[in-house]
Amino acid sequence: MTSIARALELRRLIAENSTLGMLRKEHLPIIAAVLGTHLGGPGERIATDELHERLDADLEDLRDHFSLGSGTGKSYCDEWRNAGILIRRPASAARGETYELSAAGFDALRILDQLQEPQSTLTESRLMTLATTLHTLAIDTDPNQTRRLEALERQRDAIDTQIARIRSGDIDVIDAARATERVTEVLLQAQNLPADFARVRTRFEELNHELRSSLLNSDNSVGSVLDDVFRGVDLIDSSDEGRTFAAFSALIRDPERSAAFDADVAAILDRDFAASLTPDTRRALRHLMRTMKQGNREVNQSLTEFARGLRRYVRSQDFQRDRELRRLLQGALGAAAESRGSVKPYARIGVNLDLTSMQLRSVGAIVPHDPSDFEVSATLDDAISGETDFARLAEIARETEIDFTELAGHVNHALEHGKPVTVAEILTAHPATQGVASVIGLLSLAAIQGEVTDDQDELRWRGRDGVERRANVMRHLFSKEVIA
Repeated sequence: MTSIARALELRRLIAENSTLGMLRKEHLPIIAAVLGTHLGGPGERIATDELHERLDADLEDLRDHFSLGSGTGKSYCDEWRNAGILIRRPASAARGETYELSAAGFDALRILDQLQEPQSTLTESRLMTLATTLHTLAIDTDPNQTRRLEALERQRDAIDTQIARIRSGDIDVIDAARATERVTEVLLQAQNLPADFARVRTRFEELNHELRSSLLNSDNSVGSVLDDVFRGVDLIDSSDEGRTFAAFSALIRDPERSAAFDADVAAILDRDFAASLTPDTRRALRHLMRTMKQGNREVNQSLTEFARGLRRYVRSQDFQRDRELRRLLQGALGAAAESRGSVKPYARIGVNLDLTSMQLRSVGAIVPHDPSDFEVSATLDDAISGETDFARLAEIARETEIDFTELAGHVNHALEHGKPVTVAEILTAHPATQGVASVIGLLSLAAIQGEVTDDQDELRWRGRDGVERRANVMRHLFSKEVIA
């Protein structure tokens, strides 16, 4: 490639790439700070109105240090959405829409983090990963049976030698510096996950639009896409991107591999060198599998919604209506193109078209008429007074409020031996009488009047329905008496 061709290619990349566009923004520090704070987590999604309010609150403080003009949170969100930094989608669980970071936004935040805290690019763990991957690829792609057997036998001999050394007591454990380096390398690779998940979801959206367009363009008699949909084939799921993600999803959802992954993480955090890791590093390593499962769940949900929506669209009358509308529009455009040489655009054609006099505005600003708002309410009758039972009132209160007095009594009773006690130990000695509400109450008391460590505890309790449940949480510890 010549210098001119390369320069033109890079000029087009700089003009079209949303990541570079964000990095060129005048208010990049503000964009990265607020979006990283509110939407920087994996799968983070916030309702549009809520994000506007949060940005308005942030802008009040930021204007003391930056020249921002009179822009509002909504105007900035619209600008970032047009720039490809934010994505606005319909909320799946409720009415309204939500904001989330695009893959370009995640990439820009990762670049800034790497510039702020540069990592060594030439590390032993990276070279080992590169060499191991190349060696495995060379073996797996070798069609020669003899060479593959020789390579596998060498691996077996090396493993046998290592087993013999360990049995003889010669255990070679890497030092803390090298172990920390490998943990850092793992987390550096994991930093790409949020952007990768966002990129896959965007690609699935593009496939969804492409399939809908192909449905409108296909022939009624030989439309292969239409036939596939009616046979129940999820075309998005069978695409190249869908098959690739399905392989990753199967790996994540495999309970045996997930359990092995969690066991490896727990073993690493239990090593001596892990005590020198920062709390953020330990937390990121502990939540790595959760991050992958959350991203996998988000993409799977989008994939399912697209496939169902595609089948629903084809089976409904909207599909036929849109196809007929498209046919009429194409016919009108074709007739206009044929007549452009003989008829001027402003020529009178003898047809009057009455336009609506209603003012056009956003559909979201229209408030539906509710006849019940104008109905006169019925006359209120005097309620018949009666007697009630104090025990019944206390029972109603316990159904709606957490009994912190009871929980504080359990904690103080457990502390009578003079030793610190965990929430797990309290639940063992004093079962949760309010189910999960008692568990939440104990965790709340410990977060305010106790302490929270990086270790993990398994909490067990029986719900109000009699079913035994359990959860793994960070260790919550009490060392002194608490007040309800």
